[in-house]
Amino acid sequence: MKIKKKKMNYEGFTLLEMLVVLLIISILILLFVPNLSKHKEGVDKKGNEAIVKIVETQMDLYTMEKNQSPTIEQLLNEQYITKEQYDKYQASKK
Repeated sequence: MKIKKKKMNYEGFTLLEMLVVLLIISILILLFVPNLSKHKEGVDKKGNEAIVKIVETQMDLYTMEKNQSPTIEQLLNEQYITKEQYDKYQASKK
């Protein structure tokens, strides 16, 4: 009697193929991470510029309504700007 051996076909990826994919992903991550930090700095700078513009606009509005130039504290106390805008404006002026 002859015993027939079944040939098992495994479908999937080999260890070498998986390592190559991981290597490619690692290289791509190394290329993109430094660029992300550069973009973050640019976004922060533009955000700070926008806050300065908002505060200056509110100063102009206050001047037109009250016929006097305000201080940044007056804008905050009279709710022309928020505390967050006040803090960011102060930080950007340093």
